[in-house]
Amino acid sequence: MSTIDTDEFRTLLEQERERLTKAVKFLHDENPGSITEELGDIIEAGIDYNHLGDTASATFDRELDEGIGERAQQTIGEIEAALKRIEDGTYGFCEVDREPIPVERLRAIPWARTCIKHS
Repeated sequence: MSTIDTDEFRTLLEQERERLTKAVKFLHDENPGSITEELGDIIEAGIDYNHLGDTASATFDRELDEGIGERAQQTIGEIEAALKRIEDGTYGFCEVDREPIPVERLRAIPWARTCIKHS
């Protein structure tokens, strides 16, 4: 059984899950359609060299947003797993050597599965 205050970490995890969920929703709301729909006539009519920079910027922005969204979804999954570990009493222990994870590490990354040595 862990000697850390799991209520503190449950709160941190739930707050971070809520923040990331809102961020993912925002990204989806900002990019509701495909890149073709976003660029409209520029792509459908073929690349117009006057708009090449606009096309590149829009593509870069969309790919950046997708990468951020994917990473946020992965972190939400890690948060869900950490909340499950709280429920089953294994939270705060390294999954490699079963030693306690330092509280400072858990405060920095509440969903951490391993100690620094094994990360």
